[in-house]
Amino acid sequence: MSTAERDEHGSGRTGTVLSGLAVAVGCVLFLGGFAWAAWLYRPYTVPTDSMAPTIGRGDRVLAERITGDEVRRGDIVVFEDKVWGSVPMVKRVVGVDGDKVACCDPQGRLTINGQPVEEPYLQGAGPASPTPFSAAVPPGHLFLLGDHRSDSVDSRSHMAGTGQGSVPRETVRARVDATAWPVSGWGMIERPDAFAALPGGTSRPGPLPLIVTAAGVGAALIFGGAAYGPLARRRSRSPGRTAVSSHG
Repeated sequence: MSTAERDEHGSGRTGTVLSGLAVAVGCVLFLGGFAWAAWLYRPYTVPTDSMAPTIGRGDRVLAERITGDEVRRGDIVVFEDKVWGSVPMVKRVVGVDGDKVACCDPQGRLTINGQPVEEPYLQGAGPASPTPFSAAVPPGHLFLLGDHRSDSVDSRSHMAGTGQGSVPRETVRARVDATAWPVSGWGMIERPDAFAALPGGTSRPGPLPLIVTAAGVGAALIFGGAAYGPLARRRSRSPGRTAVSSHG
């Protein structure tokens, strides 16, 4: 075997090794991303229009498993409370421990402790609530509203109770991070800027973008590595390339 042939043979072997390494790393990233997502996130289907237009009826969302202590104003949470029917429900948190939540100010806005909150995510251009209300949130509780205020059964419907419509933090099961279905509406759900200015700020998004990126890179490495291996071996065995190399 000539020097050129040995070089071509070595190149092909190197290509095979790199191909196998790319596929192996890709599998770790791809499968690891899915395992991470399955451990951290739960899918839910929203059965009503109460969170429109942010989340529509029948939309599939991905919600990060969290404890109630991690919830901040503006979060969209999945919770279960026996007073509300002991079934998973999806609503937006607008008030936390000690807040006074009221509606509406002269401009039709929701107020938190007297401070007006702009809510660009609401359905329609009317006031933040078609019916006025005022509630004090007890310690360890959350006050929740739907984004479609005229078509949402939420804390306003339970204000006759001891918690003035709020629910205990421990009823929270997860926080919605993204819409997964339909594909046309896929994307992360942003934290509202208006709540960021209030004490405690807003929560940080979960690691879903990182998980999706890891899985995407893993898939690319798997397909790229699987394709590169045969091409490298075919290139190293090409008669034309061997003949030219030998002539040199």
